[in-house]
Amino acid sequence: MTFHQHDETFAGLPVTEFPAESVAGPVAWRVSYDEEDTSEEAVSPGFRAKFETFLSAHGATTESLVIGPWGYAAFDHAPLTQLQEAAPRLPGLRSLFLGDITFDECEISWMKVGDVSPLITSFPLLETLQVRGGEQFGFAPVASDSLRRLVVQSGGLPRSFTAAVLGSTFPQLTELELWLGTPDYGGDTTVADLSPLLGGTLFPGLRRLGLRNAEIADELAAAIAHAPIVARLESLDLSMGVLSDRGAHALLAGQPLTHLRELHLAHHYLSEETAAAVVAALPGTRVDVSEPQGADEDDRYVAVAE
Repeated sequence: MTFHQHDETFAGLPVTEFPAESVAGPVAWRVSYDEEDTSEEAVSPGFRAKFETFLSAHGATTESLVIGPWGYAAFDHAPLTQLQEAAPRLPGLRSLFLGDITFDECEISWMKVGDVSPLITSFPLLETLQVRGGEQFGFAPVASDSLRRLVVQSGGLPRSFTAAVLGSTFPQLTELELWLGTPDYGGDTTVADLSPLLGGTLFPGLRRLGLRNAEIADELAAAIAHAPIVARLESLDLSMGVLSDRGAHALLAGQPLTHLRELHLAHHYLSEETAAAVVAALPGTRVDVSEPQGADEDDRYVAVAE
């Protein structure tokens, strides 16, 4: 799987490309500039100008914002500073998605992003932050009393990024989604690195947990089978990784999962028998075992890497 199309909705709103002749009702504005027009050390002047025009037209009323290509993301750096400086002109921003970029616009592993954590502190009302990136992708521990949803999409999530997220203070966080990826693209986060999260002491409001796109999916499943955090979850997502029968059997042999409303395992390497056994074991849970990938141990890949 790669990103073939842009998101059509974000934060419950239809995504509308800026500029638009007419808009009916609230939308998530999408600002993009899909041209390379700068050197490797700067933000695209074309994006900078377009975003300035957007701010003048809609900044005061925007609650949800999607940033698409900011030039060619492999060369043009993400407009992090421009976004932070624009905070006073986006006083009502509650949802931000940085990096709605398809594979033909830039592969995820090539995207130059930087440290995205200041986006959280720059917007005091921010409830949702979704970020996508690969190269120079960073995070530092921060605190927010408003953040409820954090989604980090990567083909390889560095352990330093993971540690900084887990070192942050988000008392209102209800949903956390981390795409762990593969070591081939910098994804060196381990199960041990996630132990503070799985231990259940972090983020007391967390109800939806996604540890997706993981090459270590079997190891994660074995750890989750006995992880204290599971008892308070409503939704568990281990999709897009290389989960095999070994991981699924460990999951079923552990603590009860019948309290879950949802268990997402799509894009997996389970046998038909094991997939059926997982569904049968959780009759009151919506279990997604779609997108079987086969069972060849030498041909297993996460859904999104490059």
